[in-house]
Order: sequence, then C-alpha cells, then structure tokens
Amino acid sequence: MVWEVLNGIGTIAFALSGVLVAMEERYDLMGVYILGFITAFGGGAVRNLLIGVPVSTLWDQGTLFTVAFLVMTVAFVFPRIVRWTLLRRGVFFDAIGLGAFSVQGALYAYSMGHPISACIAAAALTGTGGGMIRDILAGRKPLFLQKEIYIAWTLIPGIVVGLGWLTGPFELLIIVLIVVALRLCSVYYKWQLPNRAIE
Repeated sequence: MVWEVLNGIGTIAFALSGVLVAMEERYDLMGVYILGFITAFGGGAVRNLLIGVPVSTLWDQGTLFTVAFLVMTVAFVFPRIVRWTLLRRGVFFDAIGLGAFSVQGALYAYSMGHPISACIAAAALTGTGGGMIRDILAGRKPLFLQKEIYIAWTLIPGIVVGLGWLTGPFELLIIVLIVVALRLCSVYYKWQLPNRAIE
C-alpha cells in the first residue's frame, strides 16, 4: 500500500512537472505527453537498470500510465491548474516528485535486500532521473546541477530507509514531507553546498 501511494504521488507530481516545463517551452500536445511520461517514469527505468530489475516491469504499471495521461490532458486543457506552483519552472511539483520517488527508490532497494549503498543510489536515481531526462530534452540545465541543494536531499531517505531505521507508512510519509520541504526551502532561501573554482 505504501509503495503504491508513493508511486502514485511521484507519478502525478512528475507528470505535472513535465507538463509545466513543456508548456513553458511552448511544446505541442505530443511534446507535452512525451516530456510528461519521461519525467514520470524515467527515474524508475534508470533505477531498475541500476539494481538489476528488468526495465520491462515498467510496462506492468498500466494504471499509472492511464493516470498520468489523464492528469497531463487535464493540465494541458486547463493550464491554470499548474500555475499555482509557488515557484517557477516546475520546482513545486518537482520537489514533490523528488520526495516521493526518492523514498520509493530507497524502499524498493531495501525490500530487495540490497546494501545501504544501493539504497542511496536508488533513492538518488529514482528521485532525479526523470527530471534530469526532462531538462536535457527541454534544453535546460538539469535541476540537480543547479546551485541550490537538490540531489543531496535524497541522501536522507537513502540512509534512513537503507539502514532500516524508518520504514513504517507514517514514518515514510514524514520523510517525503521533509525532503519536499527542504528542497523548496533550498530554492526559496538559495541554500547551496560549498563550492570551489580552480583559478
């Protein structure tokens, strides 16, 4: 049940993120669908390749494909629905997808008995993979390469879930909300990790 909820939340959020970016770039309807589907399911495909799960398992998610299609269609017909995102360039929906999918990725790897390193990698790739592909296709600098902290937040579910500390339904929801809140705060307050240039 937890798996399905996280999957649903992440899929809807990333589908809307893809739609918003596509409409900002003035893509046609087909471009909206392509960008939305890739954003919603790209991270799961990358994760599956990493931890040894057949990519073909993605095609077993018929219900989620239908939900994503309906959400993208409604958002395209009624674009004002996705304009209340608080932040531009799909950051709000992307943050929700980051939180839900990073927790889901860590939980997936943990349930398969993989070590914590795999849980961290699965959390990072599931949470950022779809958005990375979306930004590349849209000709944008990927969000995880922006100055504001992004991919580092996936370490939280990767470590906490990977070590088996918090794996209950309510606990996982709290982790999702923490990642979402931290990601939005990092954009709003412009939090950055230390960096250094070679002179």
